[in-house]
Amino acid sequence: MEILVIIPARGGSKTIPRKNLRLINGKPLIYYSIHNALELKKYFSTRVVVSTDDCEIAEVASKCGAEVIMRPTELAGDSVTLDPVIYNIYQNIDGREAFDVVITMQPTSPTLKVETLVDAIEYFEENEYDTVISCVNDPHLSWRKTENGIEKNYLKRVNRQMLPAHYKETGGFLISKANCIQRESRIGEKTAVFEVDLKEAIDIDTYDDWIVCESILKSKKIILRADGEEALGMGHIYRTLSLAYHLVGHELLFVTNENKKMGVEKLHSSFFKMRTIKNDDQLFEIIDEFQPDIVINDILNTEKEYVERMKKKVPRVINFEDKGEGAKYADVVINALYSNAEYVNEYVGFEYFFLRDEFMTVRPKDFSEDVENIVVLFGGTDPSDLTRKIYKIFQQICDKYPKIEFHVITGFGYKYKRELLSDPEHKIYVHNDVKRVSEYLSKADIAITAQGRTIYEIASMGIPSIVLAQNSREMEHDFAAFSNGFINLGLGKEIADEAIVDALCFLIQAKGIRKQMREILLKKDFTKGQDRVIKLILGE
Repeated sequence: MEILVIIPARGGSKTIPRKNLRLINGKPLIYYSIHNALELKKYFSTRVVVSTDDCEIAEVASKCGAEVIMRPTELAGDSVTLDPVIYNIYQNIDGREAFDVVITMQPTSPTLKVETLVDAIEYFEENEYDTVISCVNDPHLSWRKTENGIEKNYLKRVNRQMLPAHYKETGGFLISKANCIQRESRIGEKTAVFEVDLKEAIDIDTYDDWIVCESILKSKKIILRADGEEALGMGHIYRTLSLAYHLVGHELLFVTNENKKMGVEKLHSSFFKMRTIKNDDQLFEIIDEFQPDIVINDILNTEKEYVERMKKKVPRVINFEDKGEGAKYADVVINALYSNAEYVNEYVGFEYFFLRDEFMTVRPKDFSEDVENIVVLFGGTDPSDLTRKIYKIFQQICDKYPKIEFHVITGFGYKYKRELLSDPEHKIYVHNDVKRVSEYLSKADIAITAQGRTIYEIASMGIPSIVLAQNSREMEHDFAAFSNGFINLGLGKEIADEAIVDALCFLIQAKGIRKQMREILLKKDFTKGQDRVIKLILGE
């Protein structure tokens, strides 16, 4: 099959002056259609011609690799349609008898993918159509104006998904048999549409279209690799989900271990695209298939071989909470829970903590000399069962402090949450699977928590806190110190109940100490961390 691709490109665009030559994502707009057309040579015998009335467009098109044919003046006016332009080129090009197919590709569809174009040509050939037109299915409840007034274009008001297909031409391509090319038409009798994805369907006509297209062209393909389970906790899953909510416009794929059921369940309920794996070899198979621009590893310590293998396949590798040998080989390591960097690519400290959205807008509670509300929370799974330990302590001291409310928040994966019951008589309240923890923390005078990422969320709220580490690794997170507004008791499972009671009673009674701790916490600005982290991920 011999294919002639014609790219019509006038110089007289008025809505966006010099549109076809203006840079979009660093390249002239016309580059994208020429590039896609030239890529067809890998699959079909193809000749690529740009039709223009503009010498500058002709020069740029030629440098991009296309053949250029100057358009007659009479075919360069604003009111001239494409049909006579395509017909004129086809009639006057040398060797036109050899072409079986003529494809019109407008330069205003830069987001079209060559893979889509190849699929459309194969669809055209296999079904022996005369014409195939690129379209987007965009059904909406719509109305029309008639001589009788405004009338509806539908029989029944239903949800958009239930409406019949409504195809709009995109301008990406129009494929026709050569014998269908006439002065007034390029469309044969046996015509079909080829549906393209909405992201590939944009036809730049306005500045708004331009902005959307540029955003799409700048978008990255990103894999987020994280697991969640009882022993590991759910913090890695929650963090990558928080990142995903801020990577809008990029193509995201979560990859998680199929045996870590809590993580699989949480990601499944998030509705992001997700793949499960059994081992690293399967991850690298996904990388070969997905071809990501970026991989985010939130899996704790990585090995040198793992990161080196990944760097051979992926342009940018970002690791979180990584103190393994592989850290030095990643492009960026973000260790917000530590204060000392070991490598030049490592970013440490609270300035690089990615605060969840819910904490970006909630207001810290005003200081209260009398403690009225104490909150305990130990993350998504609480593998050391510290929640039960504190719950029992609340039962011991509630009579001593009858005016204080004790709020126990259990996480998504805490396996004992059904065993802890609220006791309203003693103002002990248990809250399971809380959606917005910030709502409870905004009322807290004291918090009791683990030594993971939650300490930063509590710090952003200015809440004096008692910290009990879940494990030895958490104890290395050195932000949770008295100098930063925390009373750190050490490894939770080794701390006697009496020590916790003494610390809690001291904090309840020590108004001045609580106020000082609060002031220290509120001096730190956690709100800039989101922007810093996203810029590091994208390399901006």
